[in-house]
Amino acid sequence: MSEASDRAIDAFLALVAEKGFAGVSLRDVAQSAGLGMGELHRLHPDKASLVTALMARVDSKVLAGTARDPDPEETARDRLFDVMMRRYDALRPHREALHEIGQATLRDPLLALAVGPALRRSMAAMLEAAALPSDGLAGMLRQNGLLAIHYAVSRVFDQDETGDLSKTMAALDSRLKTAERWSQLFERYRVSPRRRATESPGA
Repeated sequence: MSEASDRAIDAFLALVAEKGFAGVSLRDVAQSAGLGMGELHRLHPDKASLVTALMARVDSKVLAGTARDPDPEETARDRLFDVMMRRYDALRPHREALHEIGQATLRDPLLALAVGPALRRSMAAMLEAAALPSDGLAGMLRQNGLLAIHYAVSRVFDQDETGDLSKTMAALDSRLKTAERWSQLFERYRVSPRRRATESPGA
């Protein structure tokens, strides 16, 4: 990501926190970032592009802090908890702007459609950082599950004023434990019919 793009994203976030999403124009962003309109348009032709670029920047920051080899002593839930908390730590300085952006997506279905694929890519990246496959049917189910967890935990994160984000940590831990139980139940259900078929009399 270029230095000019970073300046545009930072200017956008500061303006959204101050004026709300709808109150910010691309001209405002260009002026605040010290960019010409043509330069900004080449980098980010609309506000949805700025939002998706922010997500990509956060993804890069989280992935950069991920160990090359996963700790064999950690469970999948432990790894995913660590990854998602590092994501919330990276988002924390921009929480007010992110809240405004989230509200804007609820009011504007076209904006939600524009940024939705980027959010799904972010969840896929978080799964991969936790050494959990994100492709195929199983990967799609994991992405959907992590999206649901993220939406639920974000409501706590928005209001979490604790110094260590302890409320966010508790909410994330609770949701991941629930997801783990459902995953284990699904695995038992998926394996049992196969076992019954192979263990029939005379086999």
